[in-house]
Amino acid sequence: MSTPENAPRVAVTEDEFRQALTEVRENIAAAAKRADRDPSDIRLLPVSKTVPVERLRAAYAAGVTQFGENKVQEAEAKAQAMAELDPHWAIIGPLQSNKTRAVAQFAHEFQALDRLRIARRLESQLQEFGRTLDVYVQVNVSGEESKSGLEPREVEAFLEQLLEFEALKVKGLMTMAAHTDDEEVIRDNFAELRTLRDDLRARRPELIGEGGLSMGMTNDYEIAIEEGATVVRVGTAIFGERDYSS
Repeated sequence: MSTPENAPRVAVTEDEFRQALTEVRENIAAAAKRADRDPSDIRLLPVSKTVPVERLRAAYAAGVTQFGENKVQEAEAKAQAMAELDPHWAIIGPLQSNKTRAVAQFAHEFQALDRLRIARRLESQLQEFGRTLDVYVQVNVSGEESKSGLEPREVEAFLEQLLEFEALKVKGLMTMAAHTDDEEVIRDNFAELRTLRDDLRARRPELIGEGGLSMGMTNDYEIAIEEGATVVRVGTAIFGERDYSS
């Protein structure tokens, strides 16, 4: 399983980003092979939180055209600074009501939808701007109180409510595994989300869109792929260690 130690301490140059991307993509391909899957079915979403624009530009030059951000204000500033490149921006953290308008204006994707109030605000604002937004519904399969997301039993009813919206395009489900070193627990979390998706796809395919599964980060994305992930959110293994000092 990959760890942050596999990546450069901090990737800064275009060549360093190319090296980090190559290593991550090789790990993705190996995990896909173990699961008898096609690596091209798995989307790599590099998570760029705390990384300054200068380094994002180097990453873009190395082939990174999608960036995942937790904080809307930080993502919006980066989107404005890189407007001429027009990369794909994904908000992957919880969204406050007062931040929905910004997301409706610049983001291409929101991967942490779990409240109808937020969905309604986004829908109204997206309609105003003549835009659509890809969304993943966040599910708390680990049951940890520190994590956002719906309980698995709440997902079907929530997805039914989303059918009324036109600008929100449901692409699938998202989760984060339990914060543990126990790989079996992590695997079980990812397997539970896959089982939930499979059940919805069989009974209510109109609810689940493409049926994507966004799961797996730097420390567990290979397990996630083995359990069916179609999107992996990888930060440290690409950008190196985070600087949270500012």
